[in-house]
Amino acid sequence: MSRRRPRALRPIVDRLDGRCLLSALTPAQVTQAYGLSGLSFTNVGHPGSFKADGSGVTIAIIVAYHDPYLQQDLNTFDAAFHLPSTANTLAQANLAGNRTDSGWAGEATLDVEWAHAIAPAARILVVEAATDSTTDILAAINVAKSFPDVQVVSMSWGLSESADLTALDGYFTTPPGHQGITYLAATGDAGPTAGAQWPSTSPGVIGVGGTTLRVSSTGTYRSETTWSGGGGGYSQYQPEPWYQYNLQWTGVRSTPDVAFVADPNTGGYVYTTDPSTGQGSWTQVGGTSLGTPAWAGIIALVDQGLEYSGRPALSSGQALDVLYRLPSSDFHAVAASSSGNGLSTDGATASSVTTTGLGTPNGSSLIRDLVSGRAAPAARSAATTAGGAASGGTGVRRASVAPDVPPIADPPASGWLPIVRDPGAAPGGTSSRSSGPTEGRSPALLTTSGTRRPIRPAPITPAVAAIDAVLGEWDSGGLGLA
Repeated sequence: MSRRRPRALRPIVDRLDGRCLLSALTPAQVTQAYGLSGLSFTNVGHPGSFKADGSGVTIAIIVAYHDPYLQQDLNTFDAAFHLPSTANTLAQANLAGNRTDSGWAGEATLDVEWAHAIAPAARILVVEAATDSTTDILAAINVAKSFPDVQVVSMSWGLSESADLTALDGYFTTPPGHQGITYLAATGDAGPTAGAQWPSTSPGVIGVGGTTLRVSSTGTYRSETTWSGGGGGYSQYQPEPWYQYNLQWTGVRSTPDVAFVADPNTGGYVYTTDPSTGQGSWTQVGGTSLGTPAWAGIIALVDQGLEYSGRPALSSGQALDVLYRLPSSDFHAVAASSSGNGLSTDGATASSVTTTGLGTPNGSSLIRDLVSGRAAPAARSAATTAGGAASGGTGVRRASVAPDVPPIADPPASGWLPIVRDPGAAPGGTSSRSSGPTEGRSPALLTTSGTRRPIRPAPITPAVAAIDAVLGEWDSGGLGLA
């Protein structure tokens, strides 16, 4: 008799072979290309300014299994690219004990290194699930959102959509009495034919797609196109959320919402130690796993600006509501590849809606407008499509009203916090910055193990011992959580 195994989630990483190719992008090149380098906040009516670096914000990264080399690998990455030390800002909530996995170790280092590259002063909490079963991953999410200071949750993993998974969307919420939490998830690396992936299809999660980015040696933005491996699509189960009414008219949720460089041929540097061998190496890594923690870093910069202006951090609903009402100038419009698949009913290319969403970040204006809350009024009217969009819409009736999403608090009377360029910053980044893992292995993306069976809800009670350990670690470094 065969035993049925629980469904397992796999990290979403797209790697080249074991070579470190010359085309790999540095943190300085990526931040320069997307306008994320040399930024600072200034409060109108008050002297001075401060760096937009994620100070005071905590990013939680959800992975599976323990990575005993994570801090060591991040130290190597930081030294190579002149990034600030994370000796007192990185912590691991280990729910896995001594269980390790080479693939997940590569995911963890990718996520941590690139979240840190975008928001170098943000604290990073890596919650290491006991295994990569759905139940254990959900338990790790509960641990992450139990921390009072967590404001952003990054998830570079997923599964093909199913009806039972949509019942778990309640995990991606802000607990009562907690400051706002924004959840982000990768949309996958198997291309558009794989369809939409959960949890990026959850209405409370920002889905991150992928592009091919071309820059100069100093990071000057040259061009950007959709990446053929980028995941996304129209949900089979989720109705169109209110915030997408101005984007497409299929009546169902589309992913991704935003995008970032993901093509492994224009991927980023990552330093990873394989826990099975203890050997570390530099690799060039792509995939929507790169963009998800990077966008988590962007949200951390926004939350930093909100905090310094006396306003609370964004929840997912608030972030999505504003993102979809921002001017198009806040994003880089991504050119469709030659495999574009027609038009959606509102005239946007269907290939862009389901591969790059709103586009990639245009740093300073994007963050400025997210902090200020300056956006066009939302479209809230009911609508029913007749037969759906040209790319598979189902004509599902959309909700007539938006759910109850608290508005972003108004700026204080002294003025909102615009973002300005730091005139003293080098082209490659701020003054603190300078100017693929396992060979032959094909990552198992969004796979299931064994026969399908109902998913048990994850335990609501968090792993108290793991939380206490992290609190003690941060307290000892003078960075105790509130």
